Amino acid sequence: MLLKNKIIATLIAEGVEDLEYHVPVMRLQEEGATVLSAALDLKPIHGKNGLVITPDAKIEDLKASELFALILPGGWAPDKIRRYAVVKNLVKEMNDAGKIIGVICHGGSIAVSAGIIKKGQRVTGSTGIKDDLENVGGVWADEAAFREGNQVWGRVVADIPDFNRELVKALTEGLS
Repeated sequence: MLLKNKIIATLIAEGVEDLEYHVPVMRLQEEGATVLSAALDLKPIHGKNGLVITPDAKIEDLKASELFALILPGGWAPDKIRRYAVVKNLVKEMNDAGKIIGVICHGGSIAVSAGIIKKGQRVTGSTGIKDDLENVGGVWADEAAFREGNQVWGRVVADIPDFNRELVKALTEGLS
C-alpha cells in the first residue's frame, strides 16, 4: 500500500478506451492510491466499448499541487479534451513540477497539445498519433512501455500489463 494517501487523477471524456482507463485505475487502487476520474463536467461518460464511468471531479477543479500523479488514457477521449486550456494547463503544470504522468495509446495527443514533449525524448503510443509525436520532436520507440523522465509511456491496450508495471515502479520509487 505504498500509494496510500496519494491522489492520482485520470483524465476522461466520452470515448475513453475502457481498458486503458479501468485497468490502471484498479492497479493503482491496489497500491492504496485514491484515483479521481476527472472530466470537463460530471455527466456519466461512455467508454469506447460501452462501459459507463461517473466522473469524481471536474478537470477545472484539480490543482497540480494537490495531485501526486496524472494518467492520460487513450481512445477517442484525448482528441476531445486536448482542445481545452484547462486540460493543457494542468498537464503542463504537472510536468513542470516533475510529477509522474502516465500516457498510453492516444493519450499522447494530450501530451502533444500540452507541449510537454521535449525534442529528442522517447515516446510511444498508437501508431495513429506517431506522426504527431514525431512532429513535435519526439523519437518514436516501438516498445510496450518505458519511463522517460517523469513520463511513463505505454503503446496500446495489449501493453497495459507492461504500462502498469512501469507506472507503479515510477510512482513508488523512493516511497518504501
